[in-house]
Amino acid sequence: MTDDMKRHFSLLALLFALVLNVRSAQGQQLTVQNESGKQIVLSRGDIEDLTHVQATAGTSSDPITYEGVTLKSVLEKAGVSFGESLKGKRLGFCLMVQAADGYRVIIALPELDPAFTDKRILLVFLRNGKPLDEKEGPYRVVIPDEKKMARWTKQVTLLKIVDVP
Repeated sequence: MTDDMKRHFSLLALLFALVLNVRSAQGQQLTVQNESGKQIVLSRGDIEDLTHVQATAGTSSDPITYEGVTLKSVLEKAGVSFGESLKGKRLGFCLMVQAADGYRVIIALPELDPAFTDKRILLVFLRNGKPLDEKEGPYRVVIPDEKKMARWTKQVTLLKIVDVP
């Protein structure tokens, strides 16, 4: 192999590595659309900077520990308010969670507010201390106390506040 060919292969390898890094970074982003329609893109770092919480699921013989942040804290970072402002017409607003494959679920905003419930709904990024795999992550909604796991959305890409007319 000539020196020119070696340089070309080295440049191709470097370019390939850069493309993979960009794709990986983009895959770690989460888009949040607040009730005014403004879209905010949060990076993995933005999300990991929020207060971490854990939840255990699975069976007693095979427990799974999930770690992440509350969905409420992610929404607040995107400008969605809770507490005293969650009254009247705003009680008809919901959070639509969308996955990479288009799967969508709805969560009423009061379900996320500690003034209404003790339930915690999480956006997780770790399972048993390790990043979620491609089938689950990079983000997953976990609702520990629900009997059915139908709203435990995998591969979350979009959180969107919607008004129910």
